[in-house]
Amino acid sequence: MKTCTVATQFGDLILTQEGDHITKLDWGKAANEDSTEVLDEARRQLVAYDAGELEVFDLPLQVKGSEFQRAVCAAMSAIPFGDTCTYGDIAKQLGAPAQAVGGACGGNPIPVIIPCHRVMGAKGLTGFSGAGGVETKVALLRHEKAGGFLI
Repeated sequence: MKTCTVATQFGDLILTQEGDHITKLDWGKAANEDSTEVLDEARRQLVAYDAGELEVFDLPLQVKGSEFQRAVCAAMSAIPFGDTCTYGDIAKQLGAPAQAVGGACGGNPIPVIIPCHRVMGAKGLTGFSGAGGVETKVALLRHEKAGGFLI
């Protein structure tokens, strides 16, 4: 397992690589600062996203978890930059309960890159599992100019 820290306006992010894939993103400082082709490219893309120069990540990701967790992460990855959808929208797409989708969104192991911040509740803004909670979710949505629902 290799790790590195990426400083962003959303806080310091820890990227984790296992094998040839990014498997985790978390907030904080990495215990080890490693350099690999995959980590270096992920760092470059996160810095570009943070600077407003990248809207779509193109990284080798591996979502650990159930088939359902992977399906929800794939659905979240399909939400375009600057857009949002609801847990119910994803639930209909997958034929699953919205609450189960909400749980899978909360268990997203690679937030920001897999944009769980783009998923809303039926009545609007909901929680966020990353550091800073809802405030970080709002900051990510504003960064993507998807914060119009807040007005």
